[in-house]
Order: sequence, then structure tokens, then C-alpha cells
Amino acid sequence: MAEFGFNEHHQNEVINYMRFARSKRVLRLKTIDSCFEELKDSRLVEETFTVDEVREMLDGLQVVVRGEVEMELINTAHTNVLLLRQLFSQAEKFYLRLQSDISELENRELLEQVAEFEKTDFKATDKINQEPSKPKLAPLNEGGVSELLNKEIARLQEENDKLKARLRTIETQAMSALDEKTKAERALKDLQKVQGDQQLAAQSQEISSLEDTVAALKEDYERSLSANVASQKDLQENLISAKHELLRVQEQLSLAEKELEKKFQQTAAYRNMKEILTKKNEQIKEIRKRLQRYEPNE
Repeated sequence: MAEFGFNEHHQNEVINYMRFARSKRVLRLKTIDSCFEELKDSRLVEETFTVDEVREMLDGLQVVVRGEVEMELINTAHTNVLLLRQLFSQAEKFYLRLQSDISELENRELLEQVAEFEKTDFKATDKINQEPSKPKLAPLNEGGVSELLNKEIARLQEENDKLKARLRTIETQAMSALDEKTKAERALKDLQKVQGDQQLAAQSQEISSLEDTVAALKEDYERSLSANVASQKDLQENLISAKHELLRVQEQLSLAEKELEKKFQQTAAYRNMKEILTKKNEQIKEIRKRLQRYEPNE
């Protein structure tokens, strides 16, 4: 089998298959011979036959022989498919893809080599080496398997390193975005605190001014009451008017506070700070989505 490039193990496998095919072939030939013998014993009992009788016997024999030959060809094709199934199943376990050249099955030179091997080497090997039949093919040689596994392990290790490096980059970006968000929130709080202190100072000043006005009015009222009892009614009206004015002023102060707060929210600093916080929040959401895609279990 040197012409086929087989090693000793594969040569023995070929011998086992050829032994199996030869036994099936011999069995089928015996069946065909028995068809002829049956025809001789059952029909050829007379010395002379008419043309129609001979034609009838040959037609019947043709049907029987044709059925036997067809059955053997179909069985041979199915047997070959089962043999290929074993080979392909072993190859797929090691992520191999076998290919076949159908045209080589009709290569006359190779067919003659196989026939010559069956006549000479096969008979000699059949006498010397009588190996028991095996239910399964032996696995591929360990050297090729180890090499394939090592390549697959190296490829997976390389992909794992790339994913780890990408994950570290994403984590760094996430920490940077978080730091920027914290700084922006702190700056916004400081700005709001400054604006609030200014508003409180202005409100306190206005309330003090109003309190001074009320006190002055009350003092005038008391002085006017002691000086002129007749003008007490006018002073009371003035006091009521002053109280109404105080309420009006307090209402205006409340409106002014709301207006001041509205103006602060419309300032460029407040809008910029709000835009920064909005962008940082969107970045944090995007980074979290990316982290969940690479680490879904965490």
C-alpha cells in the first residue's frame, strides 16, 4: 500500500474493510449461483423446450438475478455511507473538515493498484496478520490533536487578553466620567449656595427696612395719640394702611424672590452646568450599558 501513502494502522483498516467487502461479494455470488441451480433443478427436467418456454425461463432468471445485483449495489452504497459517517464524526470532534474528490473514484490506475493489492499483499497479510474486527475506528494520532488544541487554546487566550484590555479601557473611561460628574455637581452646589446667600441677605435687608418703617409708624402713631386724641382715628387708618402696605410689600418681595430664582436658572452659568450634568449622565448610562454587555453576570 506504499502507493497510497498509508501508515501501518490505516493499512490494517483498509484490509479489514476489503475483507468485509469480499465476504459480502462472495455471499451475493453464491446467491446468484443458487438462482441458476434452482432454475436447472426445477425447470430443466425435459429434453426439449419451445422457444416461448426458453424465453419465459430466461425472463424469470433475469428478474431474479437483476434483483439480487441491484440489492447488492444498494447495500454497498449504504455501507460506504456508514463508513464515511464514522470518518466524518471523528473529524468533527477535532474541528476538521474532510473533503473528497469523486472523480478519483473512477481513476483506472488507482483501481488497478487496489486490484493488484487484493491479489497479492492482501492475501499475504490475511495469513500473517489476523486482527479482530473493531466496532469503532481508532482516534487520530495524538500529535495532530495536540497541535490543534494548542492552536485553539492560543487563539482563545489571545481573544481573552484583548477583551480584558478593552474592559480595562472602559473602566478607566467610566472612572474618569464619574470624577467629572462629581466635580460638576460640586461646582453647581457651590454656585447655588452663593446665589442663595445673596438672596437671603437681600431679603433680610428688605425685612429690616420694613420693620423699621412699621416701628416708625407705630412711634408716630403713639406720639400723635398722646398729642391729639382727635386725630386717633386718622392715625388708626394710617396704621391699617401701613399694614396693608406691609402685606403688599411682602407679596412683592415674594414675587421678587421667585423672579430672582427664575433669572438665576436662565443664567449662562446655570445652563452650562446643567448641560454638563446632562452629558455626564448620558455618558455614565452608555458606559454602564457597555459594561453590562461584557460582564452580564456582575
